[in-house]
Amino acid sequence: MKADPHPWACDLSQLYAEVWGRLTRGVHDRHALARHPTLATVSPEGRPQARTVVLRAADKAAGTLDIHTDLRSAKVGDLRATPFTALHVWDASAHLQLRLEAHVTLLTGPDVAAIWASMPAGSRLSYGSTPAPGQPIAQALDYTKAADPAFFVILRLAVATVDALHLGPHHRRARFDRDDDWAGMWLAP
Repeated sequence: MKADPHPWACDLSQLYAEVWGRLTRGVHDRHALARHPTLATVSPEGRPQARTVVLRAADKAAGTLDIHTDLRSAKVGDLRATPFTALHVWDASAHLQLRLEAHVTLLTGPDVAAIWASMPAGSRLSYGSTPAPGQPIAQALDYTKAADPAFFVILRLAVATVDALHLGPHHRRARFDRDDDWAGMWLAP
């Protein structure tokens, strides 16, 4: 039998480090597979919602992830009603599925001013379009983009759990919990 191409998947502490290494790489590398995770919320009507987002910050020590969005987006309304989310990442190169559960805090105004100031002007145009995101328009391009810091919000995800499934020669699955100081435990895959 061939050696496992991902030896980090055999040890809980190495697997946890790999999870955060891949999330951090997603923040800094446009080509990293963790850059565009799927964010799941629940609408105020109780319906599941999922969308691809861009990972903007990952802090292993704090156990947090940041996503930027427009304050008027549906996901913000979902999170105001139910401030919990699930984040899904499939990293095909590592045969690694990550499912994270998190409590979300919405950061706006003075809390995000420094990040807004450091953003390229072109990126700022994603926050402040008219009409608001998701509103009906007559034609595909009947909207205008204008940078408006009043509509810029950071979704700060305080990760509560990480479920990591490695689909190597031998499937391995582990769960890491904030409440257990991220010690980790093996689960049946």
